[in-house]
Amino acid sequence: MLYVGKAVDLRKRVGSYFRNTSAISVKTRVLVSRAADLEFVVTSTEKEALLLEASLIKKHRPRYNVILRDDKNYPALRIDPNAPYPRLEVVRRFQKDGALYFGPYPSGYAVRETMKLLNQVFPLRQCKGLRLASRDRPCLNYSLGRCLGACAGKISQEDYRKMVEEVILFLQGKTDVLQQQLRQLMEEAAEVLDFERAAFYRDRLKGIEAMLEKQHIVSDRFLNQDILGIHHEPEGTELAVLFVRQGVLIGQKNFDLHDAQGEIHELLASFIQQYYDGGRYIPDEILVPVELEDRQVLEEWLTESRGKRVHLWPVKRGERRRLLELAERNALERFTSRRRFHERDQDILAGLQRLLKLPRLPQRMACVDISNIQGQHAVGSVVVFSDGQPDKQFYRHFRIDGKNEPDDPAMMAEVVERLLDSDPALVDRLDLFVLDGGKGQLSRIRHLFEEKGMTERLPLISIAKEREADRGEKGRGLYEKIYIPGRKNPRFLSHYPDILHLLQRLRDEAHRFAITHYKSLHRQGLLLSALDQIPGIGPRRRQILLKHFGSIESLQNAGIREIGEVPGIPEGLAEKILDVLKMPDQE
Repeated sequence: MLYVGKAVDLRKRVGSYFRNTSAISVKTRVLVSRAADLEFVVTSTEKEALLLEASLIKKHRPRYNVILRDDKNYPALRIDPNAPYPRLEVVRRFQKDGALYFGPYPSGYAVRETMKLLNQVFPLRQCKGLRLASRDRPCLNYSLGRCLGACAGKISQEDYRKMVEEVILFLQGKTDVLQQQLRQLMEEAAEVLDFERAAFYRDRLKGIEAMLEKQHIVSDRFLNQDILGIHHEPEGTELAVLFVRQGVLIGQKNFDLHDAQGEIHELLASFIQQYYDGGRYIPDEILVPVELEDRQVLEEWLTESRGKRVHLWPVKRGERRRLLELAERNALERFTSRRRFHERDQDILAGLQRLLKLPRLPQRMACVDISNIQGQHAVGSVVVFSDGQPDKQFYRHFRIDGKNEPDDPAMMAEVVERLLDSDPALVDRLDLFVLDGGKGQLSRIRHLFEEKGMTERLPLISIAKEREADRGEKGRGLYEKIYIPGRKNPRFLSHYPDILHLLQRLRDEAHRFAITHYKSLHRQGLLLSALDQIPGIGPRRRQILLKHFGSIESLQNAGIREIGEVPGIPEGLAEKILDVLKMPDQE
């Protein structure tokens, strides 16, 4: 599948690819030269065509369509005002559940910083769980002034509700109303000589003023807007999205649409379809630089998805034009920077090819690593770099059989053999295979390659950590050992730091990916072991508890009544579960 497109007049659209080929772009000419067949589907409405196009792109991921490499949902803040004691939580999906959502934030760091500031000014409960678990003593956050101690009855539900309303006002951007209310409460407390409470409201006002100083107002409309700026050249396309919430610019996100073909209005329409699909936040306005052919259909679809009117503005003048120019400038800067780094990476790959005498440019490299402790929960990871950068769609991990413990070369051989057998298409596209290890790992995998007939097809090397004795005056990190089949002594790349750093990044990413998977299995094993210690918990009840709570943290923070409401878990057994799993600060 090369490309999926839609049009009101399919004959005219398809014909445009074959008439006057000198006027069409290079990408379109390449697309047409590779095409062997064409299929079409007739739909009853334009909206149906829109949805079908999005579905087929998501399913087949054609090379010449807009494919969002970074298509995860960005974090947002959620608070449910209908809960008895609401809490702020970070989520990545918007649902129609009666809760209020604020965001999205362009990065995890941004939402963590916002949460940290909010917890200082508005000390709502931070304990996890849908319901508030009762405690005799409040948690450490209460002692630090970052929680109101609702779990221990330190605040009434009415007073807690007032704090929740203040948080909502602040996140909605109605800070002037909030400040006016707090100032009035402070003056009322001072009049009745309740200076401690007056000081509490004074500190809250100062905290809000400090937070507002960090915000930069870019629009006095106080709308939620996404601004789509695009820079389009024959060599590639960059799209920047600016996030404006309540008139404040909170961040941006960039997307590389390098292989996507089509005119600017086609690229923007396809991007909007994919980006706002699947529970992502939809703002009041989406600003674009050109008129879109499917504007009316897209607006209708966005409005239905959001449940509220959404405007798709092709901007020409005014304040919105200034915001759009800012987004386009960001897209241009990112495109220029990305092209510069790509050229640098290509030079490094060419240098690596020369040094290792590789038959072709190592545009796609894979690295294998193993993670375990004494053979327990042993896992293997495979990561892939394309053009010198992580290509996470090709990452793989494997659970290693216990029979190999704790033999690292044997474990690595199992992982490599399973990769060769299970994913030959990925292996055929590799230009270099890297092992995280020394001579032992290289020798074992070399024999495996000989058995599989891979020796001539795929170059193989290994990279080993430096020893103290290997290190020269130039310092740490430059004396990693590069082992090559057929060469007795390792190769040092200390005189080629850029090339060495690329191999180190590849090795470190494989190690990180393996460790992450190992920790996940280890945590799961701890949870299973803890539940297995409880009399009356068998495989069936253990599965029910895991499905209901999802994690050991949620189960630990649950109350006896909440656990007792799980089907098949009586109250007496719920008490035993809490006795075994209770947190240190719950004792």
